Amino acid sequence: MAKNSAGPRATARKALLQLTGVSRSYGDREVLHPVDLNLAAGECVALLGHNGSGKSTLLRVAAGRDLPTKGTVRFDGLPMNENDPRIRARVAVVGDTVACYPDLTVREHLLLVAVAHGVADAADWVAQVLENRMLTERADALPSALSSGQMQALLLACALVRPRDLLLLDEPEQRLDPEARRRLAELLTAELADGVAVLLVTHHTDLALEIADRVVVLEEGRIVRQGAPAKVLAAEAANRGSAAPAGAR
Repeated sequence: MAKNSAGPRATARKALLQLTGVSRSYGDREVLHPVDLNLAAGECVALLGHNGSGKSTLLRVAAGRDLPTKGTVRFDGLPMNENDPRIRARVAVVGDTVACYPDLTVREHLLLVAVAHGVADAADWVAQVLENRMLTERADALPSALSSGQMQALLLACALVRPRDLLLLDEPEQRLDPEARRRLAELLTAELADGVAVLLVTHHTDLALEIADRVVVLEEGRIVRQGAPAKVLAAEAANRGSAAPAGAR
């Protein structure tokens, strides 16, 4: 069921992820203007915007993969640093780049991640995640033999086979077929019910409407609209309609 409000349950809880006055520049170009964003346990915030709007930059800064030019990012009170073992043990990221060992099978990738994070009964847990991500039949395949959709499923599986309190996802629905997108929505709904915080970059408004507590829309590195998904997406649709040439309406 779609979440139609920002949710008092989320706003009343302590923020797990806090971005305060965060901006990012490359040389003289400011690609992300100052942003404040809080995310509580069990809450999902979806970042929307056109390509180049700054949403992936915001996600990378939130993950500690890019340092902010100004401002601070904190995870559960700690400065966000992806090299801090206390943070690596609790934050899972599915980014916009594919990083795999070419000589490891799908199963071996997942076992490596699970064992590295001290997961008990790693083999059993990997088997469950393989089934959940519909990868069981490809468990012994190398990354080079996977389709683009299967590779995306592997990246998601690597995040799900390890402990996590915060899940950061950059367009996890890309390259997935409609059935896989439906399963993704169910998966993220279950993550939220378990108390995992989710920060999600997506172009798929139906996914944002279904699982997000809040939607944040960026344009040219600035937040231009945020709030309850249904309200924000309706305003975005109305804005696009009013901006269209009269003959195109």
